[in-house]
Amino acid sequence: MINRVTLLGRLGHDVELRYTATTGTPVAKLRIATDGSYRNAEGDRVEATDWHQVIAYGKVAELCADRIGKGSLVYVEGALKTRRWVDQGDITHYVTEVVCRCIRFLDFWHADEPGAPDAPETATEATTETF
Repeated sequence: MINRVTLLGRLGHDVELRYTATTGTPVAKLRIATDGSYRNAEGDRVEATDWHQVIAYGKVAELCADRIGKGSLVYVEGALKTRRWVDQGDITHYVTEVVCRCIRFLDFWHADEPGAPDAPETATEATTETF
């Protein structure tokens, strides 16, 4: 079976970095926008934006928080994962996310700082931990 997602888009918000309660593993949440278009019933072209929630773990999460922010262009490879939880009101919720396996930073949020890289960077890390 194949579970693979590839995205090329821009961050809609700054990276949210937090840590798991049990192991202290860094977890980054990224909201990535991808653009597309379709033709409506009248034949007019309609532009549309889709939003994707991407989760990165470990050193990749820390690099994301340090190197990119709102508006950054990124290339992401990962897999879809659906989580389920029940809230205090006994209501079941589901969320589907892309678990990042590889992310390439195509521009830089802190590019004007001394020592910032001149070329795109790639960050990868295998993980199976969930939070």
